[in-house]
Amino acid sequence: MDAPAESGSTWQLLIAALIVILVLLHYLLWLAEDGVRQTQALRISIQAQTEENAVMNERNRALEADVIDLKNGLMAIEERARSEVGMIRADETFYRILDQPLPKPAVETAPAKPAASARKPPTSVKPPTSPKPATPAKPAKPAPPR
Repeated sequence: MDAPAESGSTWQLLIAALIVILVLLHYLLWLAEDGVRQTQALRISIQAQTEENAVMNERNRALEADVIDLKNGLMAIEERARSEVGMIRADETFYRILDQPLPKPAVETAPAKPAASARKPPTSVKPPTSPKPATPAKPAKPAPPR
């Protein structure tokens, strides 16, 4: 009867070894460096990089269109000069439109008149000098298209 007892313990050792191997494989699958967690993190970073690449590609296309437009058309150059530098033509008038009206100054109440003996004698005041009017700058003539 010795043989069946050894057979039972052999099976127990085999089952224990299989359980240990199963636990080790699950550890490697879920928690190891190359496991499911790392794979999921890599998928998320790939998705973020793909979205960033799409945004950058769209930006590159817009910049490429601007470059082509600037090389070929004078309208784009004039538009840039107007918006970025504030250039106006000699025959144009510049109007500035404010979003909100300027605040009205507060009305001050006149102080009570001081006694006649406390008044100071009037002093001569020079009128402020007005600055010279600015002459409009003449824009440079555009070069003929090539």
